[in-house]
Amino acid sequence: MKKSLKKILTTAFCLGVIGTMTNTVDAAKIPADATAESSSTIQVEKLKLEKNWDKVFPKSDKVNHQKITFVNRYGITLAADMYTPKNYTGKLPAIAVCGAFGAVKEQISGLYAQEMAERGFLTIAFDPSFTGESGGYPRFVASPDINTEDFSAAVDFLSNLDNVDKNKIGIIGICGWGGIALNAAAIDTRIKATVATTMYDMSRVMANGYFDYDKDAETLKRERMQNRINANNQRTADYKAGKYTRAGGVVEDPSNFPQFIKDYYAYYKTERGYHKRSLNSNAGWNATTALSFMNMPQLSYIDEIENPVLIIHGENAHSRYFSEDAFENMTGVKRSGLDTISGNKELLIIPSANHIDLYDNKNAIPFDKIENFFKANLK
Repeated sequence: MKKSLKKILTTAFCLGVIGTMTNTVDAAKIPADATAESSSTIQVEKLKLEKNWDKVFPKSDKVNHQKITFVNRYGITLAADMYTPKNYTGKLPAIAVCGAFGAVKEQISGLYAQEMAERGFLTIAFDPSFTGESGGYPRFVASPDINTEDFSAAVDFLSNLDNVDKNKIGIIGICGWGGIALNAAAIDTRIKATVATTMYDMSRVMANGYFDYDKDAETLKRERMQNRINANNQRTADYKAGKYTRAGGVVEDPSNFPQFIKDYYAYYKTERGYHKRSLNSNAGWNATTALSFMNMPQLSYIDEIENPVLIIHGENAHSRYFSEDAFENMTGVKRSGLDTISGNKELLIIPSANHIDLYDNKNAIPFDKIENFFKANLK
């Protein structure tokens, strides 16, 4: 079992894509000096966006839908689906949604965004940098810094919409993006309320593997060093080969893996949730993606988040410890029962739910609670 668990992180999350290192940049488009006005201009890349509805969930007749793009602070153009309630009046509260880690907006985040739009919010579900329909090169790589910035860029966009109240903007992060949402809330004071659901701390899991609470400090240190060696050897090999090695998506045959890998398979590899642009459904992340997460921990300043936070997790989820520890680190309070509250921070445990239940099971996802949380705090 230990050997299979050691392999799980690579299988389920350190996924990858082939890229080429032989592309060249048009030097004529690069400003010749630092004083050039063009060097400070926000430039929007023209992205190729799917025009047809290609989500894994049905289209609602209660909201209007359109594709939009916006640019983050690193110049990467992001693609998003915007959902707007029909027949609204005045300025709307808004929510940016992203996740799960390795998913695309046509999957989980889109379902959340559409549902919250039905409940009166203007919402966007976006593809992170380097993935899905968003820009950024090389493809299918993640960064704790750039991905945190993606949330703030979404806030930039929403703050400048005429039909949005810029003082009423919240975010929802799902799975690995739950931790990234907390990281964004720690730095971006414009985020007035945050929901993290079925969250992972991607820095922690990439550095320590799963269930690090069962390992002693020396074992963790030894395993991290070996992972560093392996990843840096992969860098050397990738550069020599002129392409980025994929680490693989969710396994094709989960029969010999723990239940939570079987649960991932049941979502990402079946008609329930498969999407052609999803990393987890296909070939996954760049194999060296873990390097930056291992070296740059997230959640270092979540105890300084002043605005309200709601963390939601399934009682039977393998990943529940990420939410429990994040809540304790944020508040100094340990989980007590199914609903733990400390000031304007709350940890809600959903009875009998597993990790994947909070992806698309509307009987498990507490949308009424999420709606009430945002309506109470985006006012």
